[in-house]
Amino acid sequence: MKFYLHISSEEQLNRFQDRLDDPTRRWKISESDYKERKYWKEYTRAYEDVLRETSTGHSPWYIIPSNNKWFRNLAISQIVVEKLVSLNLKLPKPQVDISAIRRKYHQAVAEEKK
Repeated sequence: MKFYLHISSEEQLNRFQDRLDDPTRRWKISESDYKERKYWKEYTRAYEDVLRETSTGHSPWYIIPSNNKWFRNLAISQIVVEKLVSLNLKLPKPQVDISAIRRKYHQAVAEEKK
């Protein structure tokens, strides 16, 4: 599963401000963050090309609006759950005799208590 987490240019600036204001987030910011902002439109076009060329029926890109982290998390979790449910996964059958293993377990517990 491939997720593209899209934020707006304005939201990026808001997050930069949060990083400047909060000492616990300052490790996330760098000089290049501001240098690269002037290429926003070019990066957007490049991402659009990549998403278009690499999204397939078997492995699509999910473009997730991510200005709000709670919405991003909700959207991704719903997509993951839907995909897992659609796989109709089943637990594998045991390859051992469970009754025999259970007897050995209870025997080991009894010996441990002695």
